[in-house]
Amino acid sequence: MPLHPVFGDYSGSASDQILSVLRAVRRHLAMDVGFISEFVAGDRVFRFADSETMHGPVVVGGHAPLEQSFCYYVAKGLMPGLMQDAAEDPVAAQLPATRDLPVGAHLSVPLRHADGEPYGTLCCFSFTPDRSLTTRDLATLRLCADLVNSILGKDRDAARQRDAKHRRIAETIAAESVEMVFQPIYRTADDSLAAFEALARFTAPTGQGLMSKGPDAWFADAAEVGLDGELEFLALRKALRALPSLPAGVRLSVNLSPASLAAPRFAETIAGAPLDRLVVELTEHAAVASYEALRDALAPFRSRGLGLAIDDVGAGHATLRHVLDLAPEIIKLDMSLIRAIDAHSGRRALTEALTGYGRRIGCEIVAEGVETEAEYAVLRGIGVTRVQGFLTGRPMPLAAAAALPLSGTGAWTRRAG
Repeated sequence: MPLHPVFGDYSGSASDQILSVLRAVRRHLAMDVGFISEFVAGDRVFRFADSETMHGPVVVGGHAPLEQSFCYYVAKGLMPGLMQDAAEDPVAAQLPATRDLPVGAHLSVPLRHADGEPYGTLCCFSFTPDRSLTTRDLATLRLCADLVNSILGKDRDAARQRDAKHRRIAETIAAESVEMVFQPIYRTADDSLAAFEALARFTAPTGQGLMSKGPDAWFADAAEVGLDGELEFLALRKALRALPSLPAGVRLSVNLSPASLAAPRFAETIAGAPLDRLVVELTEHAAVASYEALRDALAPFRSRGLGLAIDDVGAGHATLRHVLDLAPEIIKLDMSLIRAIDAHSGRRALTEALTGYGRRIGCEIVAEGVETEAEYAVLRGIGVTRVQGFLTGRPMPLAAAAALPLSGTGAWTRRAG
């Protein structure tokens, strides 16, 4: 029979589920040993095992010639799936395992591919015969085999999707298919241009399956397949290439995870960049493994002018920890606080508290997602020092960003009092 390895790359979650199914059915059938085998290159390999004793006779990873196993004969239809006493079956009686283990009662169901080809078995056996076993017990085992097949099928589908995702993202990185756009950030004191935030925009060939996904989804996918650092540094390199084209004196803000900020590649990537014009934004979406280590990693760059901003403050508890332990120069208030702040007393109260705290520790306060003049008026009155959003400027290509005037006049029109 053709042999199709299946179990090599199943996930930890699938493994836990399969072992739970095996343990449950073995106990339900009151058998001494349960196992799942796979047929690989002429061998029967034990992939899962469960028994009443800690040191059972079946060892995961153990293997033997397939044609010397019960599994082979059951899968070929040469031995019944249900044997109350294996010694009474003429085929089983000739197999060494029947005497050596010994095998008394035995239940076995083949695991099959969608085309019907067997690739393994789900088995339970006892050391002594059991005359109480019926075809209903075999049907229960068959139901569990179907469940194992379903778990493996879903896991294989997920693995294929991860592989395809990894391939698409790796190809995007290799081709540098990332474009940067720049959203302006204005001072509320005089409407002058203070900075740009560099934002990644992605393109993929038609049919790649990621065309409709936004930047957050791209970075989340990259993190899932272990390419988040590669993608972040690509975006950073692209942003830094644009910096000389932006108006002099205007800072550039880039988003990086804690892991990327602490990586040796960060120093290599920003080498030669004017750090007094660069701000790194840290969000709460990736955990900080060690605040002390991150502070130490950033200290040499911050001493030379690199700015640190904490993004999405107010969206979750982690950003408050970032503010307390990293002492940023800039606090960026999450847009969930800003939306309709002119009509929402709770959002206004929290924004006032965060803004007051920021002022006391000497931070610039940036309100993100400002869309209406009414929101702007409230924020300016609260004491927010900078604003960013569709009201003052959407993300734009480099050429448009480079052409913006430094003063508010002509860059955007504010009619709020």
